Amino acid sequence: MNKFIKELEELKLVGFRVLCPGDQYIVEIPKATVRLNERIGEIKQLVNPSHRYGVFMVENETEDEDGYWVCVQVKEFEDIPSDMVSLTIPPQRYAVIRHTGENHKIMHTYEQLHKWIEDNSYTRLKDKWHVEKYHSWDDAGNVDVELYDTIQ
Repeated sequence: MNKFIKELEELKLVGFRVLCPGDQYIVEIPKATVRLNERIGEIKQLVNPSHRYGVFMVENETEDEDGYWVCVQVKEFEDIPSDMVSLTIPPQRYAVIRHTGENHKIMHTYEQLHKWIEDNSYTRLKDKWHVEKYHSWDDAGNVDVELYDTIQ
């Protein structure tokens, strides 16, 4: 699998925050994605309606940073639906790998990326936002997602 370094500009995201016990994320994240898909027409200034973003911190310092966000990217925040959240991810540097296949095997792909980061003497920044950019998510047995692990 191809691994590389990429810098992303600021990301403005709108969607739903998922906060639940750790073992429930695999159930709750798909539910939030369905809700987002059903309500995408309510979100203004979409950048690309065919991409979904998942964002999280590995080691959060506050309760506000705990959880997983299922979002779409917007150019600017405008009239955000009252039950949705907005989140700004600052410009960051990432180690990136693409995962295609079964959703539950994504941790194996993360393990490969983490080993590559270590082997190449990069430092993971676990207290910064990590990004998952989904190109295909409808079939849990065949997802297509770029995994962005924040590095120094």
